[in-house]
Amino acid sequence: MPRAIWKGAISFGLVHIPVALVSATSQQGIDFDWLDKRSMDPVGYKRVNKVTGKEITKENIVKGVQFEKGRYVVISEDEIKQAHPRSTQTIDIFAFVESKKIPLQHIDTPYFLAPDKRGEKVYALLRQALVDTSKVALAKVVIRTSQHLAAVIPMDAAIVLVLLRWPAEVRSLDSLELNKDVTEAKLNKSELKMAKRLVEDMAADWEPDKYRDTFQEQIMALVETKASEGKIENVETNTRDEEQRKTADVIDLAELLKRSLGSKKSQIPTEKSKSAAKPKAKKLVEAEPEKKRHSK
Repeated sequence: MPRAIWKGAISFGLVHIPVALVSATSQQGIDFDWLDKRSMDPVGYKRVNKVTGKEITKENIVKGVQFEKGRYVVISEDEIKQAHPRSTQTIDIFAFVESKKIPLQHIDTPYFLAPDKRGEKVYALLRQALVDTSKVALAKVVIRTSQHLAAVIPMDAAIVLVLLRWPAEVRSLDSLELNKDVTEAKLNKSELKMAKRLVEDMAADWEPDKYRDTFQEQIMALVETKASEGKIENVETNTRDEEQRKTADVIDLAELLKRSLGSKKSQIPTEKSKSAAKPKAKKLVEAEPEKKRHSK
């Protein structure tokens, strides 16, 4: 299995499902690095003052947000850190919806969720519950320092986490300004019939193994040819330490489900409950955080 990039738990009601987040995609594009042709040293980006054209040191750089044209508000590193959402190492489910209700333009990045540390049974239970109810779960999760809206979706025997774009990031279809020639088009029946026939004639099964990036293949073939001819340059590179993430544990599932359902019912107000003080919820699940290393 590929290396987990995050470990935590799916949380809904009083149930915690320990999971590991694994990327569902891999970068296959060609990465062209800049090299100094005289020494074959890596070439980076300079920090340059755009007014004077002079290079400046990192110590003299601050971060600012443009408030008005030509006017910026400077934000310190401490203020940025305080604004970052607190990492809870949980995928907090807050609702279940029909998958078709999520517009395609909201879908961003998919990840696989693998059960972690005795979470197999409750993982399978959530997956099957989603399948049987034809629902997906909406959740919030903090990965590294960014908070994301996400959908927890069953896929065959597994569960997938799909990061979603926040509504403010998605443009409305109205921005296309489609005119009546499109929205109320009067289509010729014979032309529509031919178009449908063309679609049917070109119909095929989904066979992803047949779909290839020809540019990448040609470049990599060229790389292999040059390498076999000994045309290779030595370039120093740095490695990054791997991050270790927190994990969570799970307790009796049936009891947690009963208590979760009970807590939902107790939220319905009654005359008696309005006057009674709310009891403190017991802490049923405690995460056992591992020592965490941060990548530089």
